[in-house]
Amino acid sequence: MVGISDETSSGRAPGNAFPSGLATAIGSLPHLDPSAAAALVLRVIPELPAVPELPHLDARENMLARWLRALSEVTVNADGSIVVDPDVDIDAPFDYSLESTSHAGLLAFIDVALQQPRKPARVKAQLTGPLTLGVALVEAGVPAEIAFDRATRLSRGWARTIENLFRTQLPDTELLLFFDEPSLVLWDDDDPPVDHDKATDALSGALAGVGCRTGIHVCGKADPRIALAAGPDVLGLEVSTRFLEDAPGLARFLDAGGFIAWGAVPTDRPVGESHAPLWRALVELWCELTRRGCDGLRLRSQAMITPACGLAGHGVIQAELALSLAHELADRVFDQAVATKLTVGA
Repeated sequence: MVGISDETSSGRAPGNAFPSGLATAIGSLPHLDPSAAAALVLRVIPELPAVPELPHLDARENMLARWLRALSEVTVNADGSIVVDPDVDIDAPFDYSLESTSHAGLLAFIDVALQQPRKPARVKAQLTGPLTLGVALVEAGVPAEIAFDRATRLSRGWARTIENLFRTQLPDTELLLFFDEPSLVLWDDDDPPVDHDKATDALSGALAGVGCRTGIHVCGKADPRIALAAGPDVLGLEVSTRFLEDAPGLARFLDAGGFIAWGAVPTDRPVGESHAPLWRALVELWCELTRRGCDGLRLRSQAMITPACGLAGHGVIQAELALSLAHELADRVFDQAVATKLTVGA
């Protein structure tokens, strides 16, 4: 068990821009061996390895239980379900200890990375964002105003804990910290859990609590506007034509220096062993976004590549294939970004 206070935080540091064409991953892997999962991401996506989440190893490592367990009013059962006791003192301190039952992937990643002859230059870690945690608390019976306030503080505290862990254990490694927000899809409805301004405040408040670079993963069919308004450094989007209507917002984000992590490897259907059709789909989307006002050079030079979502629903071999395809696509992104810069004389 590792315990780190949530009180320590540095000011936000801009740092240098990311290189073009980094490959990373979104969250979960199917492994039952934490060290094997860590070794896989360090080997296959070495430029930006993603800390694995391992919900099949222990259900308490799922995207809700592993973070909500810090709340005094929440009990996490062995099957990963949560129970909220309304009579517990909610003013009690949050418990940000890192347990092997809920953070085996993170702890194993640190151990394996420390054993590498060459430590990773940068790492991507992930936690569940305040909107998704707030929705879970509301569904468990907590009033919305209390739920989203607690969730924002909780997400911010965990973010500081992870940042401090990497600062202590891998001080020369740059951390990119993603907030996963699958519940953003609920803000497309006419009756969202809280209004859009409060949702934006909650998400931006969580991001502002850390000094490292941050990202937001917009999962599935969610509207990216709240994520864009929250001010991340990186926005995670799947490759989909439904984002064409958001071209003006994406253009502003890119012009301000933001990066887009394109979920170019589908995770909801089988994919072949060739990256060629995935590359064509990505380039076609870029071309259409360019026609709608996005800067073509920025689309390429400020791009990362990921699988569309987590890979826990895949087999180990299929998960490795998805990461390998992401890396191959990222190499193509890098090559095209360089070629585009040469063409325009950059």
